[in-house]
Amino acid sequence: MLVLAAMARILKIAAAQLGPVHRDTPREQTLERLINLLRSAAQRGAALVVFPELAFTTFFARHLFTNPTHLDAFFEHDPDISQSNVTGPLFAEAQRLRVDICVGYAEKTREGRTFNSAIYYSAKLSQVVTKYRKVHIPGTREPVPDKMATNHLEKRYFEPGDLGFRAFRVPGLISLSDSTQTTCSVEDPILGMLICNDRRWPEAWRCYGLQGVELVLCGYNTPGYNPHFWGTRETISPEKATSTTLAQHKLVMQANSYMNSCFSVAAGKAGIEDGRYDLIGGSCIVDPEGQILAQALTTDDEVVFAEIDLDACRQGKENIFNFAQHRMVETYQRIVDQVGVIPP
Repeated sequence: MLVLAAMARILKIAAAQLGPVHRDTPREQTLERLINLLRSAAQRGAALVVFPELAFTTFFARHLFTNPTHLDAFFEHDPDISQSNVTGPLFAEAQRLRVDICVGYAEKTREGRTFNSAIYYSAKLSQVVTKYRKVHIPGTREPVPDKMATNHLEKRYFEPGDLGFRAFRVPGLISLSDSTQTTCSVEDPILGMLICNDRRWPEAWRCYGLQGVELVLCGYNTPGYNPHFWGTRETISPEKATSTTLAQHKLVMQANSYMNSCFSVAAGKAGIEDGRYDLIGGSCIVDPEGQILAQALTTDDEVVFAEIDLDACRQGKENIFNFAQHRMVETYQRIVDQVGVIPP
């Protein structure tokens, strides 16, 4: 009897790394660069493109703003940024190209609440499918007294995300899907979103892993040299600090992809912003074995592309990381009961 092999669940994906965006860079200029990256990824066949955290602006959390109007200029106020006059052209181009996108931005709600957010836009459905708000907010509320320090004031400008870690599916994203499909099927990939610092927290990944996640999308803006923020010893050189930070970034993407048997895409904003502030590159695509499939070679605008088979997640999920067979939840209570360190 002839047994037909199952068709591979192939998905072509890209990380759209963005080079420096300065404090005085016009929003329209940044948007044009994002659209050019989207077009470049589409030409390579990408069905999904991931953009960085706070993709439309500089990483403004390094600055102290005393004028609310100046701060507000960095936030998107429209409840649906895919329909905004400012950011809408990116989504219109995604729909024209039939490419899904995940993009990060600074969100201000009608009630005045502020979040570091990302949304997933489906070109097939012509709408935002879901939103994620950054949970693990790093940095401080108050500036560091040292005038030479690079501040990291995310806790001043953003609330911790209140939407949790909700995995989701998108209809018709992979090649097996019917081109007319508008509802999800079991063949559609299970996706999850993280933003920057969230990628360092294994609890976030495990929440997605327990939902069977197959692909995690993560945008980031990560300082290369910031001793006051990271607690790095002050004698370390900027070059060594940047190389260490880059290695740690790849480490958490690779380790967590492996431990949750999933692919991941990390898209960063990189380079020297405002002539002083260094952001690492390292945008990459990682497989379920923890191997880097593709990565950025520069700290400028660059598309990182890979073709993945989502069924490659099955080996880990069905064997070494078969959660149903091997997790020992009765021993993990400390993880959810305790926040700070309590020495023995």
